Amino acid sequence: MQRKRKIQQGFVFGLLCCLVIVFLVPIFFVLMNSFKGKLYISDNPFALPTGELFVGLENYVQGIDKTGFFSAFGWTAFITVFSVLAIVLFTSMTAWYITRVKSKSSEMLYFAFVFSMVVPFQMIMFTMSKLADMLKLNNPLGMIVLYLGFGAGLSVFMFCGFVKSIPLEIEEAAMIDGCNPLITFFRVVLPILKPTVITVAILNAMWIWNDYLLPYLVIGVSTPYKTIPVAVQYLMGSYGAKDYGSLMALLVLSIIPIIVFYLCCQKYIIEGVVAGAVKG
Repeated sequence: MQRKRKIQQGFVFGLLCCLVIVFLVPIFFVLMNSFKGKLYISDNPFALPTGELFVGLENYVQGIDKTGFFSAFGWTAFITVFSVLAIVLFTSMTAWYITRVKSKSSEMLYFAFVFSMVVPFQMIMFTMSKLADMLKLNNPLGMIVLYLGFGAGLSVFMFCGFVKSIPLEIEEAAMIDGCNPLITFFRVVLPILKPTVITVAILNAMWIWNDYLLPYLVIGVSTPYKTIPVAVQYLMGSYGAKDYGSLMALLVLSIIPIIVFYLCCQKYIIEGVVAGAVKG
């Protein structure tokens, strides 16, 4: 039995190593090609950037200059940070209300959030973009409102699962000590929700940072509020013209912040997902 278990563990470990290689190889090729001349990327995509193929930081300098990368980086960071803060704050409070207040309205509200996870974005994107224009949401502040709406479903679902595992006696003790519901939430409930808060923040930050379609539909490409994915798409050009060198360089620059953020917080993901799966 022990030998069979070791064989199974070895097989799983080997499979995971293969998956790691599969996921890391494309990133390695993007990094490698970002230091090669754009003419050589198409002809020798798998060759190492040595000799005449190596152009140093030229692709990075050109890509930043062509797209206004630092401006796009600033707007992307602004939208991501404040969207994640809004999602975490409002959805955690909503989940706490839904879980603790037992009524038909709270139950219907919960199912409405769950149903929003089922509806594909493609079904509502044109209606949503038209409504965003009518309500003057085609700006960074409006994007925060839209991301709050699209990210609320999964976030409320995860928070509800965790709140059900919190003993009600803890909140009742805080009420007896004189805490009102608002103080009880921020001083008692929210600190206990820390694993799920971090998990929700990571998942939504990765989604918002890398999202292309929603900023493209709402903000567009002809405004000063372009996000990084929209700015990178600018390098694709028209009539098949593509600056692969600058494109690879900006892809590297765009993924570095979110990778660093993920690596710093990854240990909380499994803990938060498992905690959110608890059924009360």
